[in-house]
Amino acid sequence: MPTATTHPIEISVVAPVYNEELCIEEFMRRTDAALRATGLSHEIVIVSDGSTDATDRLLREGAARYPALRAILLARNIGQCGALYAGIQHARGRVIVVTDGDLQHKPEDIIVLYTKLQEGFTLVSGNRAGRKESLLTKRIPSRIANWLLRQVTGCEIRDMGGFKALDGDMARSLRLRPGHHRLLPALVHMRGGSTAELWIECQERFAGKSHYGLSRSFDVIFDVLMLGFQASFKARPLYLFGRIGVMLLLVDCIVMPWLLWEKFAHGVDMGTRPPFLVAIMFFLSALFVLAIGFVLELLTDANNAIGASKPYVVRERIDGQG
Repeated sequence: MPTATTHPIEISVVAPVYNEELCIEEFMRRTDAALRATGLSHEIVIVSDGSTDATDRLLREGAARYPALRAILLARNIGQCGALYAGIQHARGRVIVVTDGDLQHKPEDIIVLYTKLQEGFTLVSGNRAGRKESLLTKRIPSRIANWLLRQVTGCEIRDMGGFKALDGDMARSLRLRPGHHRLLPALVHMRGGSTAELWIECQERFAGKSHYGLSRSFDVIFDVLMLGFQASFKARPLYLFGRIGVMLLLVDCIVMPWLLWEKFAHGVDMGTRPPFLVAIMFFLSALFVLAIGFVLELLTDANNAIGASKPYVVRERIDGQG
């Protein structure tokens, strides 16, 4: 794991939530009890992602009962990844445990992930056993996405989403973009971190219903493509589009001399021949693809220059009263 600085907190549990008024009380109670049982210094960072139900009120009330609670209330709904990123940036722990607020992941398993992490890993992933979600809309798309991620990134973790424990310094160094909450093991692996996984029990939601459906699977496909691009070409657009452009030019350099030879050596007209039209199309396409590569390269530099800007706005922060 990366060398950590001195941290006042050993374990930070980070949970992004959205309209979880039916689950949040039980989540706070069980998570607080599980962390106190470890005997380690800890905090519970719950990020309300612009919730419109009673979640925020219950968090304010919970701060009076649970000294370890730190509630981050975002100004608007920005999505699970943005909320998770906000929570990680506010977490102070040497170890950060990422979980959901619906209690599908047992708070009592936090210590299991933490213990495995102490063996020298940067991230430990909980492989969810006994998942109760729909086979068609959740489990099969999840297995396909996880397989694709393993092929693209080389990370051997079988369950990329869900319950995770990772080194706090590594977690805070990650610049998470929308959708990256599903890719944490792959991101850590690509940064040179070591990963491991172990089986954990996955339960049904404590209450309420899931906010995600089959449509999320299409988003995962694009996330996999983007991660594959970053892994293969080191986030340099010119490497990818430059190679495509050069290949098109090479084909053009083969076809055009052949056509010119036939025209001047044998008098064969080349202006109306399909190979000539294809060669012209390839040449123009190569110029277009190379231009895209250069433009994307400039945009990447600009994006890196403004990378310090945060994708969230905190409306209110509530600390437990200890």
